Amino acid sequence: MKKDISLYLDSKNVLFLKAATKKEALSELIDALARSSGIADKNELEEGIWQREKLMSTGIGLGIAVPHVRIKSVKDPVLAVGLSSEGIKDYESLDNNPVRIIIMIAAGEKQHAMYISLLSAVTSVLKEASVRDKILASASPEEIYSTLTGS
Repeated sequence: MKKDISLYLDSKNVLFLKAATKKEALSELIDALARSSGIADKNELEEGIWQREKLMSTGIGLGIAVPHVRIKSVKDPVLAVGLSSEGIKDYESLDNNPVRIIIMIAAGEKQHAMYISLLSAVTSVLKEASVRDKILASASPEEIYSTLTGS
C-alpha cells in the first residue's frame, strides 16, 4: 500500500499547515498540488475540491481528512499531505473531532481505478494508529513523507 502512495506523492507536497480553518487548509493543499506538473488547471482543482466538500465532508474521523477529486485537467494522479499541529476545528469531521492530517488526492476524470486504489491505500495506511502517531510526532515534512511512503 505504501508503494502506491510513493508513486504519487512528491516530498515537496508534504507540509505543515499554517491554516486554522478548513477553507485555509484546503487552499494551502490546493496551492501545493497546483504547483505539480500533473495539474493543468488550478481553478478546476479548487472548484472540484469544494464541490466534493459540499456533497459531504471528507473528514473521515480519527483526526483524518481525505479530500479527493477526479477532474479533466489532471494528467497523472497526485497527492498532497498537510499536518495541522493545532487541528482544524471547523472541518465537520464525521466524529466531530478536529482534523490534524489531511491527504488531498487529485486524479484524472478517466482514472477511476487508480483513484479508487489511491483512496484505498491512503485510508488503509491511516487506519493504523502507529502510522498516525508517527505522522503527528514528525518534526519535518521529510519524516511524514518517509512514514507514508516507507522510504
